[in-house]
Amino acid sequence: MIILNEVQQFRKERKLTQEALAKKVGVSRKTINSLEKGNYTPSLLLAFQIARVLDVEITEIFKLEEEK
Repeated sequence: MIILNEVQQFRKERKLTQEALAKKVGVSRKTINSLEKGNYTPSLLLAFQIARVLDVEITEIFKLEEEK
């Protein structure tokens, strides 16, 4: 199983930079960049923090998918 995310889409809709989102959730810009590229799976706590900052349900941003 892999976790897909829509962080970049929701972040851009809210006109936030990677740096701004990173500051709001307490991580580095590189972490947000890696997350958006699919190279990093966030902790459950970080996923909830991102959802809260972006004001959406966690299941709207993060989705579980079967690996092919």
